[in-house]
Amino acid sequence: MVGYGPNKGLVPKLCERLFQAIRENQDTRQCQVVDLLSRGSRAPGGLRVREEQQRGFYVEALRTVPCDSATQVEQLMEQGTRTRTTAATNMNANSSRSHMLIILQLKQIFSKESITKQSNINLVDLAGSERQRSSGSEADRLKEGTAINLSLTTLGNVISSLADVAVGRKVVHIPYRDSVLTKLLQSALGGNSRTVMIATLSPADICYEESLSTLRYAERAKRIQNRAVVNESPTERLVKELKAENARLLQRLSRLGQEGRRANDETKELRQLLTHNELQIRAIQTLWEQHLQEALKDWEQQYANITQERRMMQMHPYILNINEDAQLSGVVKLFIEEGERHIGLCDSSPRSISIRGLGIQERHAVFRNEQRRVTVTPLAGSKVIVNGDTVFQTTELQHLDRLILGSNSTYLFIGYPSERGGEDWSRYDYDYFQSELAAAEGIHLGESGAGSSHTDPSLLAVFYDYVKLMPMVAEANQMSQELNKGVQFKLEIKNLALSDSKGHDLQKEIVVRVTSLGSKQVWMWSKAKFVNRKFLMEDAYQQGQVENNGDNRIEGLSTAASARDKDPFWDPVEPVLLGTAHLWLQSLAFRIPLEEQLEVLGSEGTEEAVLQAQLIPCTSTGFPMGEDDILIDPSELLGRRLDFQLVLEQCCGLRWIRETRNRGVQIGFRLFNCIQPLFSPAVWHNVNPLLDHRAHFASLHTSQRLLDYLQSSAVVLELWGLQEGCTDLTSSLEGVRMTTEGIFIMEEAGPTDTALVDSPELGLSARALQQDLEQLRSVNASLRKENQSLREQLNAARNGNRNIHNRVLIEIPFIN
Repeated sequence: MVGYGPNKGLVPKLCERLFQAIRENQDTRQCQVVDLLSRGSRAPGGLRVREEQQRGFYVEALRTVPCDSATQVEQLMEQGTRTRTTAATNMNANSSRSHMLIILQLKQIFSKESITKQSNINLVDLAGSERQRSSGSEADRLKEGTAINLSLTTLGNVISSLADVAVGRKVVHIPYRDSVLTKLLQSALGGNSRTVMIATLSPADICYEESLSTLRYAERAKRIQNRAVVNESPTERLVKELKAENARLLQRLSRLGQEGRRANDETKELRQLLTHNELQIRAIQTLWEQHLQEALKDWEQQYANITQERRMMQMHPYILNINEDAQLSGVVKLFIEEGERHIGLCDSSPRSISIRGLGIQERHAVFRNEQRRVTVTPLAGSKVIVNGDTVFQTTELQHLDRLILGSNSTYLFIGYPSERGGEDWSRYDYDYFQSELAAAEGIHLGESGAGSSHTDPSLLAVFYDYVKLMPMVAEANQMSQELNKGVQFKLEIKNLALSDSKGHDLQKEIVVRVTSLGSKQVWMWSKAKFVNRKFLMEDAYQQGQVENNGDNRIEGLSTAASARDKDPFWDPVEPVLLGTAHLWLQSLAFRIPLEEQLEVLGSEGTEEAVLQAQLIPCTSTGFPMGEDDILIDPSELLGRRLDFQLVLEQCCGLRWIRETRNRGVQIGFRLFNCIQPLFSPAVWHNVNPLLDHRAHFASLHTSQRLLDYLQSSAVVLELWGLQEGCTDLTSSLEGVRMTTEGIFIMEEAGPTDTALVDSPELGLSARALQQDLEQLRSVNASLRKENQSLREQLNAARNGNRNIHNRVLIEIPFIN
């Protein structure tokens, strides 16, 4: 039962499996129910979904408001939008990642027949699902996607099961309980209901598969057969039963009176029961009227608030919320009355403005409205951005200034009515705020603008990615700070200043540089990976908030049991590409040695180091060639053997190691048709390390293709940064041919020779051409010797002050 040491018994194993199942259940059921009509603060974890035998599934403590007109419904929708905005501000989450369920309860009362009919209309705005290929989900996000889209997946499973039942197939289980959404919609999907589903399709051809899947989804939903019957109110049934019981009591009382028996006690008891039933019937019948009266009081209060808000808009300046979802923008108005107002997490009071969001301090900033001038003063430790620039001291606000408080709480300042003209406020949307931030960081499209045809499409895509990720990076940094993770995120543009071996610009993309402030370890995350991890960070952040409130002990146990490798802020340490340098190969076509000091440039054009490298033409045994072996015409190499060595001597001024000494570097490179990169040995803990790496390459039969490559290309030398805990990069020799002496073979036989052997007639022509080639080579050699003798005579003549202008140097280039 108990076990001993590592051999655990039944009790500890059972407990482990129970808590493991609880954690898995919590990890996959991430749906939270929020009451958009509740004015109170949000409870951690949302509202609870309960089940009752008579009512079925219902939401505990969900507020129900009576209405008697469509106007009141619209006002409730506006109130719900305000609550939705506040909820989105708490985690800066846009509303598209949530399902919105609006339940309209209709009651029809027939006074003559004493019948009440009622029905519920469930209007559901479903969030869109995410496809792995479209969203670029990677391993961790792909696994989490099951939880994110669980409600949609379960809804599809429920519809499929109900469709199978409709066509006569035997279905043992319909998974209503697998998600909160399907629990609440159980009666609408497969119960006493009439259900209408609107499927939206995209006209774009790139969304063909998604549209086809949606149509199949709708086709399955069409097969469901529900049977709608009249809903008689259970309250009305109770009234009927009470009235019937009263009629029986009256008959019994009349019989007792007719019999003339002395039954005072029984008569008294019956009259008391009759009176109780009458009171109960009266209470039930007046319940709706009471609810309506209470609702009318709420309407009057809301109308008064709206009237007061409109009056305040005509008297005072205010800040207007701007949300990523355009429907949620402009809902919250925070008025700045005369005097001094503190803004932050502090409770609402006449002298303070309460806002919530990531990075908002208890007392974040001070607004002052004096002599019709409004200023904002950031307090210590708070972040305030005005028109894209961070401010640290008192700043006067002008009409239509843009404010960002904390990580990403965005507001538009509206001045006094006298300052407001006919400007179009709609252009100051969420994207405008982020574009302004990007421009302040030096990331912009220039004067051409987004609509110009001269803008590079790749740059345009990178710009929009940068703007989209900026608020997410700010939120990730704030969550890291509040959770004490010690991790910093920074946006970078990969390949902004880099080119390929031909000198052409590489495709640019957004990456996120992740740095551990303690260990100085660095990770480079792709855009998709960062977005994936960002959602996991939000879960960890929300879970931490629940633990701090002490309302969920099991989640606390789950966090305590989680290992560091499951932390979304961390990753296994890997080598980092620091930058590249280009060593052009044109000199090899003339068999001229080359020695260069190359500047290694980072992705954004920063200097990472200086690399000393050489290209040395050599013999097959590795001895350097002399001046006599220099070629005038590169075509002389065709069909002949070419050997050269790539020498990496030293790397100077490594910024990577200057920042942290416990790091190392390696140089990677690839030549011609080499698929896998080759790497130099790793060097550690040295800002100016000696590499002393030499690689010998050979072409046994130089082709025109290789010659063109040498004359127009460069070998790209990649500087890789190593960190403590990561393994060195190793050269993969798969598909690489090497000699026993360690020489890398680039070409063995030219494609022309291979083609000539296939035909006997072409073989004869090839042999004739080969003979002519040998003759031309011999003529060229003799001419080279003559030229050499003429050079010697010319030099001797110059030394002896003699004129030999009548001498002519003759050189006939080799012609293939």
